[in-house]
Formats: sequence, C-alpha cells, structure tokens
Amino acid sequence: MSALADRRRALGFCVYCWGTIGCLIAVVWASFAYLSLDLSRLFTLESGRTMLEFIGRFFPPDLSADFLRRIARGTFETLAISALGTLIAALAGVFLALPASGRLGPAFKLATRFLLNFLRSVPELVWAALMVMAAGLGPFAGTLALALHTSGVLGRLFAESLENAPPEPAAALLESGAAPSLVFAYATLPLIAPQLVAYSLYRWEMNIRMAAVLGFVGAGGLGQMLYYELSLLREPQACTVIIAMLALVAAVDAVSAWVRRGQMRVGG
Repeated sequence: MSALADRRRALGFCVYCWGTIGCLIAVVWASFAYLSLDLSRLFTLESGRTMLEFIGRFFPPDLSADFLRRIARGTFETLAISALGTLIAALAGVFLALPASGRLGPAFKLATRFLLNFLRSVPELVWAALMVMAAGLGPFAGTLALALHTSGVLGRLFAESLENAPPEPAAALLESGAAPSLVFAYATLPLIAPQLVAYSLYRWEMNIRMAAVLGFVGAGGLGQMLYYELSLLREPQACTVIIAMLALVAAVDAVSAWVRRGQMRVGG
C-alpha cells in the first residue's frame, strides 16, 4: 500500500514538474514572438566583425596622469556615496525595524511595513532621478537615492530578524524586572547583530555597483564620468572608467568577505 502511495506521489510530482517546464517554455517562446527577437543575427559574420570593431575602439585605455587623477577622484566619490548611503540606510533600517516587527503594536507595524514596501519598490535609478530634480546634480542626490531604497530593504530584513530572534533570553530578563530597553540591548540585539552586519555588508556591495550606475542620471561618481565619456564617443577614456569600476567592486567584495569571515570566527 505504501509503495502504491509513493508511486502516486512521484507521478504527481512528475506531472507538476513537466507542467511547470512546459509553462516556462511557452512563456519564453511567447516573449520572443511578441518582441520579434532574432538571436540568429548575433551569430553572423557581419555581426561578429561589428562587435570586434566596437570592442577594439575601447583599447588601449587612457592611462594619462591627468585622467587617472580624475578617475581616482571619481572612485573615492563613488565609494563615499555607497558607504554613506548604506550607513544612513542601516541606521534608518534599525529605527524602522522596531515598529515593523510589531513591537509597538499592530497599527505601527502595518504603517511601517507599508512605508518599507514603498521605499524598496521604487528602484534606485528612479529615486536618483527624483533626488537630482530635488537636490541638483552631484553626489548628494546619489547618496539620498541609495539611502532611501536601501532603508526599505534593510528595514524589512532587520524586522524579520527581530521577529525570528529567540524569545527566551528576553523573556528571562523581563521576568527578572529589567526594563524593555535593557532587554532589547542585552538579550535581543546581541542575537541578531551578526545578521544585521551581514545584511548591511551585502547591501554595501550592491550599492557600490549601483552607485557606479547612478551617475548616468547625474548622481556623481564614476557613473557620471562614464556617461560623459560615452556621450562624447571617447571609448579609450570610457574603458579606463569601466576598469576602475571593476577594480572598485572587486576590492569592496574582498573587504566585505574578509569582514564576514572575521565575524564568523569571532562568533564561533
């Protein structure tokens, strides 16, 4: 009897899997048909020659001393935009996570979650365009754009961490007569602090990449330099900016991974 039930479950699973695969294939085919995409044109000799000529115009990169100084200023500006935007977002996320986790009542929870959903549902580029209109061109607009979007993301992640924190240490301190603020500081916060740091570092890595893109709408940094060079069809200078972007992202990823490994060793 159990073998028959196992075969029925396996058959139902196979039908579900094949049905899902069939739906995905149908959606992909319908998308290609609706958009009239002809990928075969990418593999013709003419397309290959055109792509090689396009790539060749970017080399050799511009390594002149004056341009490298501009690259260094843009790199530090991008790094500052991402770091400051992430820091502001982390602080705002902690502040918003408390009501979003239900610690101040259901009404505050509903209102705060709606705010967090709104902040993170608006893409960074849209926030950057709005902030450029409100605050003008430059890194200030980029910092505000990253802070607004990342506050919504980190606030939701921090709230879920608070909701999933083990309640026993906090309950023990409350029963002993400790104040709620002390309970949060000494029982709940130490348990979720590694998660808060990991989430913040992960978002910083993402914000480095996004800060390099926000310059396309005038938010400063390497992105604004890249947009300027490409608009003037100065491919060697644009290649140098792209290399600087890749180096910055790789360096930040390495630093973030090193910090997380150190945190895991301390926690272990």
